[in-house]
Amino acid sequence: MPEKTVKDKVLCYVVRDGKLLVFRHTDYSYEEVGIQVPAGSIRPGETPEAAALREAGEETGLSDFKIVRKLGVFEYDMSPYRFELQHRHVFHVELTEPTPERWDSQEDHDGVGKPTRFECFWIPLEAGHVLQSGQGALLGHLFD
Repeated sequence: MPEKTVKDKVLCYVVRDGKLLVFRHTDYSYEEVGIQVPAGSIRPGETPEAAALREAGEETGLSDFKIVRKLGVFEYDMSPYRFELQHRHVFHVELTEPTPERWDSQEDHDGVGKPTRFECFWIPLEAGHVLQSGQGALLGHLFD
């Protein structure tokens, strides 16, 4: 079996009015990629907090985010999809700008390759168990 690489990642639980901000990749089916929260890699020299705010903005097209608090850190094994062990820093994030119930967004990957297209929307917090790849693991910490 291939050796697993370890990657530092962030997950953002953007919560408003009892709802969680999620997205789906519009170029892939739910069966392939599921529903996700804003998340991504921590860049070299970047703090987890800065990475969380950057990723939230990149994936939603919005900018008025603020970290409420760090909820914790956990490890998630992406095998067999990718032989990668993710060290995930999870944040409760607030969004103060108004949004529609659904909107389209895209991540441009700093101009490298083709953009990734998303549909962003809000789901009830209680439905967070539908998140892909264990992303909902620390949702309960929002109530601690």
